Amino acid sequence: MEYRSCLTNYIKYTTLNVLGMIGLSCYILADTFFVSKGLGAQGLAALNLAIPFYSFIHGSGLMLGMGGATRYSIATSQGRHQEGNLFFTNTLWIGLGLACVFLCCGLFFTGPMARLAGANEDIFQMTQTYLRVILLFSPMFILNDILIAFVRNDGQPRIAMLAMLAGSLSNIFLDYLLIFPFQLGIFGAAFATGLAPVISMGVLSTHLLGSRRGFSVKTGKPPLKNSSKVLAAGFPSLVTEVSSGLVIMIFNLILLGLEGNVGVAAYGVIANLSLVVVAIFTGIAQGIQPLLSQAYGRQDLQGIQWTMKFAAVSILLLSILIYGAVWMGAEPVAAVFNSEGNPQMQQIAVEGLRLYFIAAFFVSVNIILSVFFTSTENPLPAHIVSILRGFVVIVPMAFFLSWILGVRGVWLAFPLTELLVALVSIGFLIQRTRVWNQGGGLTSK
Repeated sequence: MEYRSCLTNYIKYTTLNVLGMIGLSCYILADTFFVSKGLGAQGLAALNLAIPFYSFIHGSGLMLGMGGATRYSIATSQGRHQEGNLFFTNTLWIGLGLACVFLCCGLFFTGPMARLAGANEDIFQMTQTYLRVILLFSPMFILNDILIAFVRNDGQPRIAMLAMLAGSLSNIFLDYLLIFPFQLGIFGAAFATGLAPVISMGVLSTHLLGSRRGFSVKTGKPPLKNSSKVLAAGFPSLVTEVSSGLVIMIFNLILLGLEGNVGVAAYGVIANLSLVVVAIFTGIAQGIQPLLSQAYGRQDLQGIQWTMKFAAVSILLLSILIYGAVWMGAEPVAAVFNSEGNPQMQQIAVEGLRLYFIAAFFVSVNIILSVFFTSTENPLPAHIVSILRGFVVIVPMAFFLSWILGVRGVWLAFPLTELLVALVSIGFLIQRTRVWNQGGGLTSK
């Protein structure tokens, strides 16, 4: 692929996906803002305790969408269109199974889940309510994530972006409407979030029902091996989202012990802004995924190298911009969500923002490289990186640093974890490219 053509495709796919992912991440950010205004610190704490479970749902959808769409792109770029349809069908069946699990949790287990998250008597009811509504809407979240990925990889990144933005904007409007004029409290916030993917899929239907759609459902029982390939390719996306939820859950429990509900409320501001920042880098990763998969299918090493160079420059510039904005705007940002003017919450949130978001420089590397490995049929390094940053390193790091440094240690645990794992990611990248450059070919593992 020519340099100019590669750059044009990179700008087209990544720009649209970054905008769409920012919109998608505003699901929860809008809840945070309106809940903080309508229900104060108690409502904000309840919302933050429930967010990790939303991350599990969204992570499952991303796993299936990214995994299935990656395999679909590789297959269709090599002319195997029927196999591409089988991957789409497999992805839908797995999504249905996971949706049933989440639905059962929403019907029968929201009380124990709220307790597990750390909800005390003051915020238990609000936490349980938010959990129940989000879990009952889980089929919509999962199906929307799958369809967005396949529509994007079907050559329609613009429609995928518009769908994500439509869902987000509708969520913001419905949040205001249901929390304030209709006075539905935390239920209104959750219900608005649940309706957003339904609206998003309405936009996606313009492609799904059109003649340009390249994928379709195949009748009969899809091969079991396709399911394992979908899950393997999408697993890093799941771990990325689940790790965000796990980090929030662990940090909540630590902060409850150190600062009580006020500490959790302050972390709610940081965690939700973090979702937006991670969404920006995820948008770049999702944008380069079809480009990498198609180049890999064509055995186009130069196309892969150019795409990765564009991504490297993008994440460096964005990391500098994001951290500069967070450092300069920490105080006004914290004040926006501190509707009660609590000085303790303000102080905790400002310090937390400035320390926590150092991770932007490293989390971007880990997200991009995880997608690089899975898009080029080398998922094992992506699995290792995802597990390290999601579970193995962050959990002991959070407990150890909070024991030594208190609240400040909680904030530093995230950037230090991402830094250590980024070094591992880069090591895998050097090993992979060395094989290719020595003439091993793109199919060499």
